[in-house]
Amino acid sequence: MKFGPLDLPSLPALALPRLPLSAFRRRLVFHGVFLLLALAVVVLAVTLLAEEKQRSRDRYESGFRQRLSTLTAQLRHPTGQLALINAGAAPAAGPGRVPVVLPFSALDYSDPFKARQAVEMSGCAVHWPEDGGQLCVGVGNSAYAGGVVYLVADLVLPPALPRERGTLALDGVSHAVIRADTTQGSERWVAPLEAPADSPVAQDDGGLRGRLTGFAGEGRMLVKGSRPVRDFRGWLWQEASCAQPEQALPGCARRTLLSLRVPIEAWRRALFAKGQRTWPPADLDQTRLRLQWIGPAGETLFDSDRAGAVQPFSLQHLAATLSAGETLRIERLGPGEPQLVTALRGQDSPEAAAPWLTRLVLRLPSADTRTQVQASETVNTSSGRYQLRLSGELASVDRNLSATATRMSGFVGAMLAAIALAWLLIEVGLIRRIALLTQRAAALNYNMKDPQIERRLGDLDVSDMAGRDEMGILASTLAALLQRVKEGVRREHLRNEQEREMWHAVGHEIMSPLQSLMVLHGDPQDPSHRYVSRMQQAVRVLYGSASPSEAITSATVDIDALDLNAFLAHVAENAPYAGIADVRYIRAPDPVWVQADEHSLEDVVTHVLRNADRYRLAGTPVTLNLDTSDAAMARVGIHNQGPAIPPELRERIFEFGVTDGAATGAGEGRGQGLFVARTYLAKMGGTIAATHTGDGVRFDIRLPRTTVHPFP
Repeated sequence: MKFGPLDLPSLPALALPRLPLSAFRRRLVFHGVFLLLALAVVVLAVTLLAEEKQRSRDRYESGFRQRLSTLTAQLRHPTGQLALINAGAAPAAGPGRVPVVLPFSALDYSDPFKARQAVEMSGCAVHWPEDGGQLCVGVGNSAYAGGVVYLVADLVLPPALPRERGTLALDGVSHAVIRADTTQGSERWVAPLEAPADSPVAQDDGGLRGRLTGFAGEGRMLVKGSRPVRDFRGWLWQEASCAQPEQALPGCARRTLLSLRVPIEAWRRALFAKGQRTWPPADLDQTRLRLQWIGPAGETLFDSDRAGAVQPFSLQHLAATLSAGETLRIERLGPGEPQLVTALRGQDSPEAAAPWLTRLVLRLPSADTRTQVQASETVNTSSGRYQLRLSGELASVDRNLSATATRMSGFVGAMLAAIALAWLLIEVGLIRRIALLTQRAAALNYNMKDPQIERRLGDLDVSDMAGRDEMGILASTLAALLQRVKEGVRREHLRNEQEREMWHAVGHEIMSPLQSLMVLHGDPQDPSHRYVSRMQQAVRVLYGSASPSEAITSATVDIDALDLNAFLAHVAENAPYAGIADVRYIRAPDPVWVQADEHSLEDVVTHVLRNADRYRLAGTPVTLNLDTSDAAMARVGIHNQGPAIPPELRERIFEFGVTDGAATGAGEGRGQGLFVARTYLAKMGGTIAATHTGDGVRFDIRLPRTTVHPFP
């Protein structure tokens, strides 16, 4: 063995002392910190779960009452009242259409505008989405109507041909065939189209208007000497323009309105019999009506029994709006005990939840110890008063929360796994090496009493710990490192002071000019001024004492003559100010006067434009066009290029609260815009419908025309 220049003998190895418990304090703290960290994650997750449970209950109760208000608003609308009135009717089974009880005593079948308005407002029509046809079969809610059933069909049919008076054969004649099956028997009528006695068949605008005269029986030949049914009434109105403007051919299909009042002899006998009158008839839900429209060539152009019909709004549709665990009871109030109309229950959530999480959530403490929440509202209709009782189970909220917690439990598990992995890496790679260095340093300190102290100072062997990592640097250059750290801290402190002073100066320079910024839009010539006026009108309508759908339904419109041509040009010009870019309209040379309220109509058009803007393809325009070929109705088409509306939703999108959830703006996607459009148009005697055009969607708005101008 070689010694140094002095050939000094080597020293014995350092004796390792027994370290006191205080030497392991840091390791105990380290392990305790990781244990507490893991425990804190678990406690935090449980605490957040408990707080989320309380918040979920609070949100549920708030949404619970809002949901009841929405349901009540739907049932206060005429479509909802129709569903309430007919809640006890059995669902239609087999062929034929079951008449519904209308929310009014009678229907003005002889006026096309009133008949169409009654059908649109009441929502009694069955729809066929493929061609836009619809049929309403109903009876008035009063026995004084005389035991009749009303059939109002809005169809797209080829041009109709009338019957010459005195002609018995129905070949070459357009006619309707009506069949009524009641518990008392069956009745049949055939109603050929005839010119009314007081006017020609063809109208001045090129459309068709004719009377449907009813004869008892059926077949393609009238019995000689047969007389028309006395109380049978029917009218046909057919527009002059083609239903599809791009198919402008002489024999093209046209929008046609059939309005019939058909007397049911069995009902009339019951009404005029001795004893107490019963109305509506007791066998109404067993009555079946069938309407067919036969063309001149004998082909059936329309059959009410054809497949694909979409039923009108019913109380069963309300079940889709209920949350899991909610029950809606609708009772009819009367002199005695309330009568149960229907009971609906929300569907349970399909999400799976871990059983142990469900038990944990149910046992978490909550300030609200209730198990159920309940609320009630009352709806008045023409047939009586109805009470809505909505009850919800708070346990269902907890179960939904447990399903959400099941999805999030993976993240908590990942956090705990990360903590365990971090503990393992630090323990093996750092703490154990620190413990070894501590033992060697302690041995050096313990042997400081050795006479060879000067030589012992260099006996701290760290050759096996040397390296480029933190422990190697600490073991070899601890003193120099501490000094560098102190200098680094001093420099960092000075740099922080300089940065703090710089940010104070920058903040002062930025805040000074910000205090002088102000923008006002009070000039009436400013384009924003018009929309401020519209906002004021919307506030007056929507933020009264009623709910939004009630306020819209009960709002009044001031109908006056309006130049639709100038109005559309103004809307297209100002559309960019409403955030709707690239709206195109080619102004017609002459004014087109219609009966409408300017502000309400602008709300209608703006809602439809926003809907078209939301779904159009990027870079494509929204086009407005005005069709004046019909002298009675002016049609405004709003077209965009984009995805088609599913056939089953083309009518439901106009109901309150129906939405696809695709809205992106604040306040949108509530299913309110198109509901407002349809309601306002109905009050102005107009209609709105959505059709698929091949490359997109077109909304057709129809308004009654007028010849009375607001000025000479």
